[in-house]
Amino acid sequence: MPSHLSHGASGALRRFAGWLARGSVGHPMLEGIEYWEDLRESPSQMEICVAIFANVLELDERGEPVNEKYAERRAAAWLYLYCTGELPPGEPDIEPWECHLH
Repeated sequence: MPSHLSHGASGALRRFAGWLARGSVGHPMLEGIEYWEDLRESPSQMEICVAIFANVLELDERGEPVNEKYAERRAAAWLYLYCTGELPPGEPDIEPWECHLH
């Protein structure tokens, strides 16, 4: 078992952080939803968003991500729910394990 994140896993986390900071995570799902101000006012909500991405992200036997876009989509669905009070159409409920803070 590796003792550090693989380059792929590290890159996935870096990309997600960049998209989150630029306001473009989950594009186009969050188009027209300005989530950045809401997250700035409540940093713990940003922490949950990042936790969802990390909890949903799956890695292969080499530690490389296999579902990065899906993990991003789940984090975006949670942001949509947080900002609008409802999930995007067709998106399954957010499961408790997805939001768990380790």
